[in-house]
Amino acid sequence: MVDWLWTTFGNRHSSKTLKKIRKEKMCLNIKWMFLFFVCQLPTVYLVDRGNFKTCDQSSFCRRNRAIQPGSSPYAILQSTVKLEIGTISCDVINTNNNVSFKLTIDTLAKNSARIRITELSPIRPRYFVDDSLVKEPQKIKFMKESEDGNSLKVKFEANVVEITYKPLKIDFFDSEGVLLVSVNNKGLMNFEHYRNKQVANEESKPAENDNRNENSEETKSEDDKDEDDKEQDEPKEATSNESEKGLWEEDFKEHHDSKPYGPSSVGLDVSFVGFEHVYGIPEHADSLALKHTTGGDPYRLYNLDVFEYELDNPMALYGSIPYMMAHNAYKTVGVFWNNAAETWVDIASSKSVLSSLISLFKTGDIPEVDTHWMSESGIIDLFIMLGPKPHDVSHQYSTLTGTTTLPPMFGIAYHQCRWNYNDEEDVKQVDANFDKHDIPYDVLWLDIEHTDGKKYMTWDVAKFPDSKKMIENVASKGRKMVTIIDPHIKRESGYHIHTEATDKQLYVKKKDGSDYEGWCWPGSSSWIDFVNPDARAWWASKFALDQYQGSTLNLMTWNDMNEPSVFNGPEITMHKDAVHYGNWEHRDVHNLYGMYLHMSTFEGHLQRSDGKERPFVLSRAFFAGSQRYGPIWTGDNKADWSHLKASVPMLLSLNVAGLPFSGADVGGFFGNPEPELLVRWYQAGAFQPFFRGHAHLDTRRREPWLFGEENTKLIRTAIRKRYAILPYLYTLLRRSYEEGLAVMRPLWMEFPEDTKTFSMDDEYLLGSALLVKPVTDSGKDDIIVYFPGKDTQPWYDFDSFAVHYGGKSEAIPTPMYKIPVFIRGGSILPVKERVRRASSLMVNDPYTIVIALNHEGKAEGELYIDDEHSLDYKNGEYISSKISMSGLTITKWDTHSKFSTKSWVERIIVVGLKTRPSYCTIMLDNDMKSLEFTYDAEKQLLVIKKPVPYIDGNFTITMG
Repeated sequence: MVDWLWTTFGNRHSSKTLKKIRKEKMCLNIKWMFLFFVCQLPTVYLVDRGNFKTCDQSSFCRRNRAIQPGSSPYAILQSTVKLEIGTISCDVINTNNNVSFKLTIDTLAKNSARIRITELSPIRPRYFVDDSLVKEPQKIKFMKESEDGNSLKVKFEANVVEITYKPLKIDFFDSEGVLLVSVNNKGLMNFEHYRNKQVANEESKPAENDNRNENSEETKSEDDKDEDDKEQDEPKEATSNESEKGLWEEDFKEHHDSKPYGPSSVGLDVSFVGFEHVYGIPEHADSLALKHTTGGDPYRLYNLDVFEYELDNPMALYGSIPYMMAHNAYKTVGVFWNNAAETWVDIASSKSVLSSLISLFKTGDIPEVDTHWMSESGIIDLFIMLGPKPHDVSHQYSTLTGTTTLPPMFGIAYHQCRWNYNDEEDVKQVDANFDKHDIPYDVLWLDIEHTDGKKYMTWDVAKFPDSKKMIENVASKGRKMVTIIDPHIKRESGYHIHTEATDKQLYVKKKDGSDYEGWCWPGSSSWIDFVNPDARAWWASKFALDQYQGSTLNLMTWNDMNEPSVFNGPEITMHKDAVHYGNWEHRDVHNLYGMYLHMSTFEGHLQRSDGKERPFVLSRAFFAGSQRYGPIWTGDNKADWSHLKASVPMLLSLNVAGLPFSGADVGGFFGNPEPELLVRWYQAGAFQPFFRGHAHLDTRRREPWLFGEENTKLIRTAIRKRYAILPYLYTLLRRSYEEGLAVMRPLWMEFPEDTKTFSMDDEYLLGSALLVKPVTDSGKDDIIVYFPGKDTQPWYDFDSFAVHYGGKSEAIPTPMYKIPVFIRGGSILPVKERVRRASSLMVNDPYTIVIALNHEGKAEGELYIDDEHSLDYKNGEYISSKISMSGLTITKWDTHSKFSTKSWVERIIVVGLKTRPSYCTIMLDNDMKSLEFTYDAEKQLLVIKKPVPYIDGNFTITMG
């Protein structure tokens, strides 16, 4: 047994957890340390579901889920209803126990609304999340339509909200009177008010709802049923009601949660009427279209460190965005549950009979998706977004939580990472080999082994004696470097970060007021309390070049383990009764912690350049609003075909939920990919927003040139394709920054009426112009690609320009060199085709404009240009251009032009032009000039050579 433990755990991780411990001569016996980690941390390395809670083991989830649909005990006191500008407010009473609550409904701009419910007179404050929002939402006026003894109906913009007083129910209708979203329609609302334990013990019903089915067999675990059997021969008065378990304290494995404030959960049901598909609530390694959870666990939102995670289940992963979108062929709506505590979401389907929908569905049997949202603490804070189209909902959500920060160009280029590049010589050789093999890359990353004994913002001077010189040598080729910085701080005397954090009282506390301690990579560690604004400001100051010794402006940051990961904590994370700034428990803020670290690191990067340079900070944990601070990735995946396949729906889910700048580790973090898998993963990653190769410490080296010349060539080609489309991808991210649009888009986002696309998650659109179907299975000589749209919609092969038409599926040959990517007819694609070793060297390179005509001979597109690295674009220093073709005229005009570039137009390629023009001219400097062109009648392909000596200006090309 010991040999097996050492082989499966010690050999894989000894260099990271044990070798350094020997070197640093820590006062711990190495065998004890090894056994400690084996006993405490199996879930860090192997997914043992027993180390993560089920709903039944999470008492508040069990209590809320036990509530059965029925008449809600919550009712509005009609005499308290007040109508103000943009707000309806009233008191709500739980008729079972007479506890009162405050309800407000805000009518917001952009077809949105907000529902908030909290205790009217709590004995202590309830936590509410505000840092997820980019600003206070803008309220708009509403008009009262009707009111009777039990309901109130008001209209705002094109929508109507109807509030039923008893039982409480809130319905949202569109302009045609169609019911879209119904809140508390099933009567599952539950609000566990704060109470004193002595008072609570005197209450006859500690549970809030009289429709809780406490004795239902389907709500009991096997252990519960065994307890019932034992109780048959025991006095009834000696046992507690099952629903009371976990109210005031709770145990999970060897961990105890003291729950000093008792039960405080909130729950609410939200029904999407007329819908069959819902999407979102990342992060889960599951399908894009969310599955029904009847008979299993709900989807869980609780940021956790899950190594080599399992696929196709609703278990929690590294990040949580409690946002869901529902879509049908007529409408799209969304909801955002603004709560940072542990949350579970049940999903089920039902049928409605609503006359308002019969005309749409041609039947009285209307589909409906019923969701049940349950959080351990906080308030009910629910946003409703009423679309009506997918991009409308995305924009409405981004108005609330912010848009993706515009990354520097190097951020969307190729990144090379490994745990760990050994030393300065290793860095030098890896950098040189990319040049030797003519493979472009932009960023080289260092994992935790670059530090002095896992002390962040330090360097191992034996391995990295002159880090500044190393960074600047890499930068001399137009590249950057990244180092990892985690939130756990080594408790070592003399370590300046630990000393300052201790002196300034910036650590998370235990319930007794002492510093919270746990185990992570350095051994004994404490965690910065990023909930504290002073701690965030202090942390940001540590990135100044005179504070982070050995850093330069060309060094970027990677925040990992920020769920937070605590090796000896419950579920590999922090104890819920740990205390943060403001006397908030960790249970209240858990899912925010990683975003707060991300936020303060981002601010530190801004400060160190005096607000001139765009930060680049990668985070593993995230919450709603994380898109404002930088990219995330999908964590510790596996070198396996199934994980490559799963990366597509995972990234699509993140894009649906407003976090488009995301990616998955190319090749899989853990394990050794076979060459075919590695090549296919590079091909997939080349058309995803964040593109990084990464590998575990104990894997074999897998730089692109280590798998034979043929595979090197294939990987080189894939990476070069990424660099070619950088202008297009950069323009997409600019649009995302402006409007909150997804970058990787499910097909239904662009073809909302095509019902065949609603469950598809193995192909997607990159923006609106590129259809991508990665090869995610071994040995595939061809794959089936579905081309959406009508049968007149052309799709052109990205490489050959061969045409396919919409509304059907086709088998597409996929030899190893082939990446199935297609240009949508009607699109215009700006690309750069010169081969450079880094994106910064492409800044003045010429553009090729690819015009893919639709069946009417028309196309349109756009191009965004700035300096690709500074924040000057916020002062208007950029070019934003529109390009169109109609008939035989190509027009480019600038909608904004306050930037100068040396780039020019090298070629214009027109695909789908049915006849050869007899001439091609352009007006330049008041002089009509003829342009050279070639035409391939078989391919219907026109190529105009060197048409325009500039890109920052207007031009019109006329053919005839």
